[in-house]
Amino acid sequence: MSEPSPGRVPLPVIAREWGRIGITGFGGPPAHITLLRKLCVQERKWLAEPEFEDGLATVNLLPGPASTQLAIYCAWRLRGTWGALLGGACFIVPGLAVILVLAAVFLAAHPPGWIAGGALGAGAAVPAVAVAAAAGLVPASWRRASAATPEPGGQARPGSGIEAAPGGAGSANPGQRRQASPAAKPWTTRMRGAWARRARTRWARARWVCYLLAGGAAAALVGPWLVLVLAGCGVAEAVFRRRPTTSRGRAGRAGLLLPLAGAVPAAGGLGALVWVAVKVGALSYGGGFVIIPLMQRDAVHTYHWMSAGQFLTAVALGQVTPGPVVQTVAVVGYAAAGVGGGLLAALVAFSPSFGFVLGGGSHFGRLRRNPAVQAFLTGAGPAAIGAIAGAAIPLGFSLVQPWQAGVLALAAGWLVVLRRGVVTGIVGAALLGVLLYLAGAPVT
Repeated sequence: MSEPSPGRVPLPVIAREWGRIGITGFGGPPAHITLLRKLCVQERKWLAEPEFEDGLATVNLLPGPASTQLAIYCAWRLRGTWGALLGGACFIVPGLAVILVLAAVFLAAHPPGWIAGGALGAGAAVPAVAVAAAAGLVPASWRRASAATPEPGGQARPGSGIEAAPGGAGSANPGQRRQASPAAKPWTTRMRGAWARRARTRWARARWVCYLLAGGAAAALVGPWLVLVLAGCGVAEAVFRRRPTTSRGRAGRAGLLLPLAGAVPAAGGLGALVWVAVKVGALSYGGGFVIIPLMQRDAVHTYHWMSAGQFLTAVALGQVTPGPVVQTVAVVGYAAAGVGGGLLAALVAFSPSFGFVLGGGSHFGRLRRNPAVQAFLTGAGPAAIGAIAGAAIPLGFSLVQPWQAGVLALAAGWLVVLRRGVVTGIVGAALLGVLLYLAGAPVT
């Protein structure tokens, strides 16, 4: 991808339009992507459709909040570094301000009864939101695992998007005789090839299931070390698919995540808060909801910044406020160290997204074509999906009132069975909590 063309769009226009999306962007990443496409491609025609789609495909390969990175990338394409900084800030800040105000209300030591009832109701829906989010990610990840099956010697199946390594067994070498076309091969050779392809696909799907189960078990049992499991699954897949000429360096670079992930601060304080925010912003793969298992054990059990019920409320607030879902980390920061903690957590969590775009935006095309990156995401993706689904188990055990089980069942029907919207599901659950409080249900 080429460098941006500074000066195309005035900075005040970027501030106004990106701020409008930050204020009206309810519904998470799908809503943000739709609004950005409508603005940049369909209405203003600032970007061509292929350019927008390439950017979207690339940010989905990066850790951290993809829709935030897409917003920063689009502004970068229009006005360079200053456009990226201004557009990203205007996209993030409105939702951040709203969620910090709500955190002050809902996390108060003695909130009014109706607010406590609404918080318990909204929190009761969160495990269902996790299951629905994981279920929505499964089809695309399963297709990716099935399609991206490399041929022996480093060649990829046609249409898989994985290219043969230069100079590898599949490269076009003038000194080698051209391979015979499939039609010219004996039928026995074609049958053996078909059976081999089926076996490789079955093995790829078996690995996908193993990564999914590993992520789910890690989220349910060893929350603080989940990032190790995500990185380990990605590295394992990259090593499995590696090519003799390229794998050593690339797999080694991917493996650098492992010692970094193991450097968990032993003490609390701002250092621990910064580490939690780093995990959310720089080491989370698989969509915004994977941040939940990354934060839960640290926030509730390790550092005791908030109760399990308050964490459910924090997740619900991140879902119903405009802007990125990653704003949830600001609620955790508020619980740890007040408004300053919330701002610090948000700053640390979103900084990697700016760094990825400003430092690597001109190389996004090469990143998308990098087979090691593709392989890493093929392994880390299902592990992240399993982690999202597995997070529903400790989230479910965090319910504190018997009536929350009924709200959870209704939310599961709305989100998982009927596949309706997350925002309406959580708001409806909160209203049920208020009504139950008014009817005499306990909230403490």
